[in-house]
Amino acid sequence: MHRIPPHRTIFGWIAHVAAIASCTGVLLGLPIAHSTLTASTLSTAGDQTQANVLASTSAIRLEIHLNRRQAILYQGNMLIKRYPIGTGRQGWETPVGTFRVMQMKRNPVWISPFTNERIAADDPKNPLRGYWIGFWTNGTNWIGFHGTLDTRTVGKAASHGCIHMHDRDLKDLFSQVSLGTQVKVVP
Repeated sequence: MHRIPPHRTIFGWIAHVAAIASCTGVLLGLPIAHSTLTASTLSTAGDQTQANVLASTSAIRLEIHLNRRQAILYQGNMLIKRYPIGTGRQGWETPVGTFRVMQMKRNPVWISPFTNERIAADDPKNPLRGYWIGFWTNGTNWIGFHGTLDTRTVGKAASHGCIHMHDRDLKDLFSQVSLGTQVKVVP
């Protein structure tokens, strides 16, 4: 039995054009928003392949490259932005693996993992600065993205496992991710 290629049916053509347009960012003027291109919208004629590709390409995800001291934000496979970072120092290495964002806090209170000292969110001595994005925990301690009082640690292995960022980059990243965003940490 011969099958009509998906792009030769009207629904396949719409999915094909939408996939190209969404990847190139030219959905301007189309009556379809990128977020509405889901499997249910495009699943007529029984062909789920293109719909599944569209759904998988829209997910925001992060990769942390420890050796390069860089966090990379992707939407699907498209690189959105690179951020310089500081990472865990020897004996306090940032864990390698695939994780999910589990905490997002604006103006977090910092609690010292060593002394339990608390530093209020509005205190200029708060090392977390204005944002916290937690992605790893052992049940007691957390590791995540935060600002730093010493911007010279960005680009170095100098933290207790956390990812140090410049305040402006952290604010930008905080606006791009959400709870559940994948965070992949590689050596």
